[in-house]
Order: sequence, then structure tokens, then C-alpha cells
Amino acid sequence: MTPTNDDLAALIRTIPDFPKPGIMFRDITTLLLDAAGFARSVERIVEAVDGPVDLVAGIEARGFIFAAPVALALGAGTLLVRKDGKLPGATVAEDYALEYGTDRIAIHADAVAPGARVLLIDDLIATGGTARAAVRLLRKVGAVVTQAAFVIDLPDLGGADALRAEGIHVTALVAFPGH
Repeated sequence: MTPTNDDLAALIRTIPDFPKPGIMFRDITTLLLDAAGFARSVERIVEAVDGPVDLVAGIEARGFIFAAPVALALGAGTLLVRKDGKLPGATVAEDYALEYGTDRIAIHADAVAPGARVLLIDDLIATGGTARAAVRLLRKVGAVVTQAAFVIDLPDLGGADALRAEGIHVTALVAFPGH
């Protein structure tokens, strides 16, 4: 964890054994309740962005919370990466593996112009399955995705490293050990 973001880490509550025994759940709702802390987290994500961005893609659901204000600050649009079946128009989707089974995320088919520069955002990166699927989905429709930002990284689970292996520059404001 970088010392400059200790103030943000202090605003993130840890709930042991949720949703199952052995998991240390990192809860951002306490960060969101603190207006100054929430504003600082958005500002620090914006400061970490390298170059112009056309769209900020937020992963459902907590990624939406950070994507919208970051997009406003960058003068970019906000793209919703949703669970399949949640969008009303024609969609493009991508499957990804879960611990027990698969899931699917989708975007509107007409949401991304080919060559659009997209910043991917979510609240937390753990194993990286959803984020990597979002990158594949965005690239499938012609987006240029080279950056992703997260409030929290759980580096022991390897998700940020998996994104880096796919050519993504990863920013995380805080990191916590374990899972």
C-alpha cells in the first residue's frame, strides 16, 4: 500500500468471514460514506490516467460508482459493463469462468466506436476474471484498452498481474494482503 493512500485505506472496512469463512471482505461502503475520502479516491484515479480517454467503462455494480465521476473529470463518456440480460438494446457479450461455473458480461453493441480509448474501472481487483473478460469484450468491439484502475487490489490473488500480462497498465489506490 502506498503511503500517500493510507488515508483511503483507513476508510475501507474489513469484514471477516464474509461471504464465507476465511474471506476478509473489503467493504468500500465506508469509503463512500466519507465525502472527502470518496472525492480523494476519484481525484487520485484521475491523476493516474495516462493520456486521453474517450470512455470510462465501469464494471457492474460498484465500478459504476467510480466510473461516472472519473469520466466527468476526464471529459469522457461512461460505459456500463453489465451482467448479461440487464441491457435493453442489442448487446455484445463475453463469458468468463467463476470458481464454480461461468458468468457473462455485456455492453450495448453500439456503445463503443472502433479505436475508442477506454479506461476500465472497478472497485476491487481480486483474481481478475471479470476485469479480464471486460478487456476481451471491449477489445472484441474494437476498443483500445491499455489502462485499468481499481480502488482496492488483493495482490495475493493475482488479478492485477494477469491484466498486466495482457498489456494493461493497472492502477490500484490501496492493496490488502490475503483474500
